[in-house]
Amino acid sequence: MSPAFYLFDFQRVSVVRQGRRVLSDVNLRVQLGEHIAILGPNGSGKSTLIKLMTRELYPLEQVPGFRFRILGGETWNVFELRKLLGIVSADLLSHLTRDLTAREVVLSGFFAGLGVWPHQKVTPAMEKKVRSILRFLEIAHLADRSVQAMSSGEQRRVLIGRALAPDPEALVLDEPTNSLDPRAVHDFRLVLRKLAKTGKTIMLVTHHLSDLIPEIERTVLLRRGRIVDDGPTRQTLTSAKLSRLFRTPIRVSSRNGVYSGTF
Repeated sequence: MSPAFYLFDFQRVSVVRQGRRVLSDVNLRVQLGEHIAILGPNGSGKSTLIKLMTRELYPLEQVPGFRFRILGGETWNVFELRKLLGIVSADLLSHLTRDLTAREVVLSGFFAGLGVWPHQKVTPAMEKKVRSILRFLEIAHLADRSVQAMSSGEQRRVLIGRALAPDPEALVLDEPTNSLDPRAVHDFRLVLRKLAKTGKTIMLVTHHLSDLIPEIERTVLLRRGRIVDDGPTRQTLTSAKLSRLFRTPIRVSSRNGVYSGTF
């Protein structure tokens, strides 16, 4: 397959932070249009992997066979890359320094920031796109409401809207249901399923088995900075494999593509 058809094409990728190897010999290819989950316990290297994808961190290169390509390219302007990869993380809200509405946060996705500043030109086409996104996410009624006055679930939808604004090649969702109550998790999953049906590449990075939606057809297991399994979700999410991954007995069950685990 042509390199241009791969969102990520990593071969023998390792990362050292503060003198410690936090990713080791990672081989990962993700095709455009694929829905994939990266599942692992806290400290497994998931956050480091996301920072690699956004070029906040750089890998070691001194090994034979090393390859590190994003959308077929080996060098990227970081700001351009961030428009192509829609990162959704609850941590983004901690960087809000102004009281912004949902409309303003979604608009800011066009400028790879949080909020719109006077020197940034907002076009009628951008405004139209924002209205369309808010309707798609079923939060049009929140357009002029302060994000700080919203529930966690509503805030998470607004962040998805921000990620969608520049029409990215993929959505990368980092621990997407952290801090959400059960009803908000249910609603959030419905939004993800709706997005998956559009054909947009979705990558879930999580330690919660329940985050996975039926459209996730491939799951990668990450432990101590290494990929320990990678394959079809139904073959990867077994009781034996997850018990080894989390180092505790887990009984995995699934119903209609929805997975859960009991200890």
